[in-house]
Amino acid sequence: MVGKLAAGDNAEPDEIVAALKRLGFTEYESRIYIRLIRQAGPTTAYEISKRAGVPRPNTYNALESLARRGAVLPVSESPVRYVAAEPKEFLQRLARQTSTLCEDVGDWLTELSPEGGDAYVWTMSGETAVHDKIDALIAGARENLMIKAPDDILRRHKTTLSEAGARGLEMLIIVFGPDADEFTFGPACRTFIHEGNGVRMGSTDNLFTIAADHREMVTARLAGDVIAVHTRNGPIVNMAESLIRHDYYMAEIFAKFGAQIAEAFGPHLRDLRLACFTEEQVASFKAKTGLG
Repeated sequence: MVGKLAAGDNAEPDEIVAALKRLGFTEYESRIYIRLIRQAGPTTAYEISKRAGVPRPNTYNALESLARRGAVLPVSESPVRYVAAEPKEFLQRLARQTSTLCEDVGDWLTELSPEGGDAYVWTMSGETAVHDKIDALIAGARENLMIKAPDDILRRHKTTLSEAGARGLEMLIIVFGPDADEFTFGPACRTFIHEGNGVRMGSTDNLFTIAADHREMVTARLAGDVIAVHTRNGPIVNMAESLIRHDYYMAEIFAKFGAQIAEAFGPHLRDLRLACFTEEQVASFKAKTGLG
């Protein structure tokens, strides 16, 4: 955070200048805008030039550019005097304009993309980047979401999921954990405990898998080194949805025939799992279930 400036400090704060430059301001525009904000009243270009330490020709050019943006306002004539637009209102308006422009440009560029561009699989890493992508996928979904995730990871996205539920999005969620109700977001959301018990039995149970609108998916490993893959590749999206859909089938089957299944295959499908698990998976299964 940038600290408050002393009233007599004539230097423009470098942190704010740098931030404005990241928003597309030039060095001179940044310094002139900050200088006008610090002025008590309307100021001429000549006065701004002296106080901001900007050459006069550059001052006129910068003021014209800032006026076109709505960052400064001319309030008198002969000579023209300027005041700065209220910072928060101006920046909120800039944010809205930028967001709209980004959406439009994204649509235009998508139309220009050649067919087959959805065949790629992208890898991303880092906790913040991965969670931001998951939230973006949830927020951008328009028809439905399918999710399989542990409860502690899913909990991090409850706000975005609640917003999706409030707009009536259809959701199917398989959760590793004891409480389906905690992760039921609205009447169009169906949430099931994995295999009826929610017990994590292997490393894959720490994955977060999400598919949106039958066209986009992310699978993330959020334990240890955080890494995820993201794609719009149709067969891979279908595979992710099939994984979640079959876990839904299993949840319903366990709810109705749990006792018979345990009798036939052992608790947690022990006999089936141990017959095909790797040594590492077998060790993890035994450690987490206490079964041999």
